[in-house]
Amino acid sequence: MTPTVADIEAMDRAALMAAWSDLFRSPVPKGLSRSFLRRFLAFEVQARQFGGLPKGFHPDLDRQADRKAVRSDATLKPGGRLLREWNGTTHTVEVVDEGFRWNGQTYRSLSAVARTITGARWSGPRFFGLKEAVR
Repeated sequence: MTPTVADIEAMDRAALMAAWSDLFRSPVPKGLSRSFLRRFLAFEVQARQFGGLPKGFHPDLDRQADRKAVRSDATLKPGGRLLREWNGTTHTVEVVDEGFRWNGQTYRSLSAVARTITGARWSGPRFFGLKEAVR
């Protein structure tokens, strides 16, 4: 029996892994957080129930993937928000006139926010996906 989204929200990790195996007929990929498993399973259940992604979505996605542009020139304006999942927790950073607000505290740079979240020295734009890693 296919679980509902409400069922998925109440599942522990073992139940999520079992649901994954039932839906995809494969083991859970290593390193997926419980939060991501929930979201992925909920999406899949809804896609199967309501027919999946709209027509044209895949070609648009392919075009976006083919682009080589780096988003390093992204302009962050007050009122904007950045989301980043880290260790199973989704972090929301608001762009404000004074800098960046996270957890009720204002920081002058994204790197300071990334450092507070991770405890390590990160490039803030890279941590939040605004800049690709140099390889």
